[in-house]
Amino acid sequence: MAQELTSPSPAPLASPCGDRSRGAAQWWRDAVIYQVYVRSFADGDGDGVGDLRGARERLPHLARLGVDAVWLTPFYASPQADGGYDVADHRAVDPLFGDLQDAADLVGAAHGLGLKVIVDVVPNHTSERHPWFEAARRGPGPERDRYVFRPGRGPGGAEPPNDWESVFGGPAWTRVADGAWYLHLFAPEQPDLNWHDAEVRADFDAVLRFWLDLGVDGFRIDVAHGMVKAEGLPDIGHGRQASLIGAQRLPFFDQDGVHEIHRGWRRLLESYGPDRIGVAEAWAPTPERLALYVRPDELHQAFNFQFLNCPWDATALRRVIDDSLRATSAVGAPTTWVLSNHDVVRHRTRYGGLARARAAALLMLALPGSAYVYQGEELGLPEVADLPDELRQDPAFWRGDGQDGLRDGCRVPLPWTGTGPSYGFGPGGAWLPQPSAWAGLSVEAQSGDPASVLELYRRALTLRRAHPALGAGEDVEWLPAPEGVLAFRRTSAAGDVFVVLNTAAKPEEVALPLPRRVLLTSGGDAPEDSAADARLVRVAPDSCVWWAI
Repeated sequence: MAQELTSPSPAPLASPCGDRSRGAAQWWRDAVIYQVYVRSFADGDGDGVGDLRGARERLPHLARLGVDAVWLTPFYASPQADGGYDVADHRAVDPLFGDLQDAADLVGAAHGLGLKVIVDVVPNHTSERHPWFEAARRGPGPERDRYVFRPGRGPGGAEPPNDWESVFGGPAWTRVADGAWYLHLFAPEQPDLNWHDAEVRADFDAVLRFWLDLGVDGFRIDVAHGMVKAEGLPDIGHGRQASLIGAQRLPFFDQDGVHEIHRGWRRLLESYGPDRIGVAEAWAPTPERLALYVRPDELHQAFNFQFLNCPWDATALRRVIDDSLRATSAVGAPTTWVLSNHDVVRHRTRYGGLARARAAALLMLALPGSAYVYQGEELGLPEVADLPDELRQDPAFWRGDGQDGLRDGCRVPLPWTGTGPSYGFGPGGAWLPQPSAWAGLSVEAQSGDPASVLELYRRALTLRRAHPALGAGEDVEWLPAPEGVLAFRRTSAAGDVFVVLNTAAKPEEVALPLPRRVLLTSGGDAPEDSAADARLVRVAPDSCVWWAI
């Protein structure tokens, strides 16, 4: 029964990568993982939408960049009500993105370049077009047990079962023809699954095995904090609930019951070997709650949204770094660091300029643990805030007040060249318009330019891979520094690296030992030694510098 409503397993495909030699089992602990938002990365067939073929053809860019793995956003069969996060069949590739052979070819090509492949899995909800929900919508019966259906409140059951709000705005409940209500924490086209149902659990086990058998190296688990709801579905008692996500526990997020699910998936992953991983997209109110998702018998990584949401402030950054490292080290897991993704305003815009974005990148890549790079981050792309309303596709924009639904602005297709109808994104146009200034930000324009953001990332990732004091390990040693400045040491047997970040509005002097050598600076110009004291170096505002000691 678990597979009856999903696609059958495919016939053997070319290049399934089942016999490839594997790297170190702990590769993920200090990996740099590059997020590909598939519909906006590269278009291989000219329809204006990115696809698996286009992504495969552009993998050499990621290998040259120096990342360790690629994470692909959903490419499964979907009506695309929420950019593919409304999945109608986890075992089928949507024709918009190609077919199963394209998926196998991409995995094989990535492995041939030394890149791991992580794919999204979306377990909190399905598409309303999923065969399971189409059966559930038709009327009462066992099919409804797979989803969260409840009777309404008030006369005739005309009011929703509780006061929960959708993350995308409006109520989290929609009524069907026979009067019952179903829960959707996101868009109405994304009904929430009932994870107390045995068929739901068995089917997702089968989904994970399907893609592991195809050769993928792991899964990024969408809304990993959301599958279990509080008993009785209690009211919250006030509105604007989306603003509370990640700030406090809510009856629909971060319930303790999700951890049993993740333990089962960890066992499944380990049955394929120690190098297959699970990554939680989990919003938790504290680093300690987040660390529960990466205990030794649960998932391998969890996104560090506290770091992503931290303001450009040295004191706040140090606090988040300390809290994150303390919480994850307590459970033996690595910390992750992320600045941007497909759901938030790009950090160049969020932080207030390119200089800060460059400096933040060097800070992130110097910290112990694993780093995530969102596509276009290595080009210094800004948020596109002036998209015409009629072209927006983000459901949060249309269901909300138009202010929170800004995700389309970080999803504009990448520029690869300085010319052409879509700056090399594909042979045709692009599903969202690219600003004309992006010609100068393209991969082609920035390659070979030592002052470019792209070459900064390439140098940083090369140094990070080569120097044992960067990336690996668990600790930072904080050094005395002026207000607005972070200074820390990363230590290894092969030598130390000193890192200084100046978030202040003016140059600041920091004391460092001698001899020293600048490895990399985000600002282009090397920091100046003080004329008064050779131990002092003057660091420019909104910049970050790495020194070898």
